[in-house]
Order: sequence, then C-alpha cells, then structure tokens
Amino acid sequence: MIETSKAKIAVIGAGLMGHGIAQVFALAGHEVTITDTVVQNLDTAQTRIAANLRDLGDDESAVERVTSCFDLADTVRDADYVVEAVSENLALKQKLFAEIERRVRPDTILASNTSVIPITAIMQGLQRRDRALGTHWWNPPFLVPLVEVIETQWTAPEAAAWTMALHQAAGKKPAHVKKDVPGFIGNRLQHALWREAISLVENGICDAETVDAVIKASFGRRIAVLGPLENADLVGTDLTLAIHEIVLPAIDSRPGASPYLQKLVADGKLGFKCGEGFRTWRAEDQAALRAKVFAHLKATRDK
Repeated sequence: MIETSKAKIAVIGAGLMGHGIAQVFALAGHEVTITDTVVQNLDTAQTRIAANLRDLGDDESAVERVTSCFDLADTVRDADYVVEAVSENLALKQKLFAEIERRVRPDTILASNTSVIPITAIMQGLQRRDRALGTHWWNPPFLVPLVEVIETQWTAPEAAAWTMALHQAAGKKPAHVKKDVPGFIGNRLQHALWREAISLVENGICDAETVDAVIKASFGRRIAVLGPLENADLVGTDLTLAIHEIVLPAIDSRPGASPYLQKLVADGKLGFKCGEGFRTWRAEDQAALRAKVFAHLKATRDK
C-alpha cells in the first residue's frame, strides 16, 4: 500500500462533515479531491475550509491542496483512499459505493463516515469487501480528535491498519473498533448516559437543567483525563463491584426509547430547531451555548 504520508484522498460530500474531513487531510499534506451533488456545498467548500484554517491559526495554504470536482468518477479515479460523508441514508450510501467501486483501483480503500448505520449493511454489496470499512469522525471533525475505524467481518487486517496509520499521521486519535456493532464505541457510551439522564427527568428525580449541571460539575470535570475504566481501577474494582450491585438494578435498562422522549418529539418539542426540547431555548441562549462548546473544543484540540 502507498505511504500514509502521501496518499491521494477523495471525499464524497462537502457538507458539515465532508469539508472538515477534507480540511484535516489537506492540512496533513495530502492532495484532496472533494465532490458533492449539492452545488452550493461544493462551491463554498474551499471558502469554508479557508475560514476554518484562519480561525484556528493553521496554515491557510492547505486549502490549495483541496480540489473541487463535480464528477464522481473524476473525483475517485486516482484516489488511494475514498471516504464518503453524505447524509445518513443507507440506500444512498449503498448506491454510492456500488458506483465508486466501479471507478477506483482494486487496491483503493473505501470508507464510510457514519455515526449510526452498520458498516456491514453499507458494504455488503461490494465485490471486494476486504478493502471496505467505516470511519466515524466526530463533529466538528477538525476539532474533535477521535476517529473510530470500524472493521466488518470482511475487512482485511492490512486495510484497517493502513487506515489507522493514515488518521494517526493526520493528527487524529484513531480507535480500532474490531466488531461492527450499532453505535460503535463512542455513541454506545454516550447514549447509555443519555438514557439514564432522560430517565431521571422522566421519573421526577430532577429536572433537565439539574442533570446537565450535575454532570458538568462532577465527573464531567475529570472525564477528559480519566476514563471510566481508569477510574474503576483508581478506586478499586472491589468498590466498583459493590457500587454496581446496588446501583445497576435501579438504572434504566429498557431496550427501547423512553416514552418521555417519544412524547417530546410527538409534541414538536425538537430542541434548538424549534426553541424547546428538554428545556426552553431562546435564540441568544442557543448561540451562547454553541459558542461555548466551540471555544472549549478549540482550546483543547491538541490535548
């Protein structure tokens, strides 16, 4: 396989995730070709990348290594690595990869960027499934370091290893997901927490604002430097077991979504997009929270 320091990258999709992925690879020195069927996304990709680079104090000339291309075949023809970052639509992704496979070399690695769709389902129709895998970038991709690299039962070990090395060399923190399970690693952990957070509100134990305040003022302060299993070892597995024997039977373990959450959606309380969800959100509150999160991610991106 080609060296990970000089790969030709093709990015399919120039929206929120796609342009950020292209930015990361271009900043790492790779030549990147990007395409999108939405003309506005493609026309503004370089402008958005340049603005991000300027805001972050990164090398603005990196945008010169990103080339927009309207034709999918031209985008992927010479690529060593193709990453798809279109909307979360299984049929669309399957159709895209069927076409991409006809346009690339036999050794080109194919990756789907998705947070929820099983990679096995996306790649099952390919002729050469051994070179296909998943990559789950977190939003925004140029600020959050983690990229989950997901194998299927068909993925060749060398394809997974090369992809891990590619992202490591680009300054990311790749995590090897050895089995293709729903939610991979990060979202399984995140939504286990969300399930209990919703349950606490649903059962009248506290309100939504208190849930968020407790997390941010307690274990949220240390979780960036102390993972849960490190913490378990720190306090002792014996204490962890004793706590689990008391707490776990009382924690929400329903296999489906919370009726409380279902009612919020049914009532049109969709969060920021309409001003009310678990909490009420004025436009200025939304802007302030977005700015706070972005500033925090900028301050910690290299840690």
